[in-house]
Amino acid sequence: MAKCAVCGKSVRFANNVSHSHRRSNRILKSNIRHVRCKVNGVPKRLYVCSRCLRSGAVERA
Repeated sequence: MAKCAVCGKSVRFANNVSHSHRRSNRILKSNIRHVRCKVNGVPKRLYVCSRCLRSGAVERA
């Protein structure tokens, strides 16, 4: 579910680094929104990241 329908951005994995420099895993989640967009002139609900919304890559319905 947490994947942009336009650019394909999804979760990423990184490290939490403590003050003593010990590392543990963490997940970086994308800012995904469930919005109504026009796809071929028909309104459709898609999961789209906020960057695609802000740049105008999708047309809101």
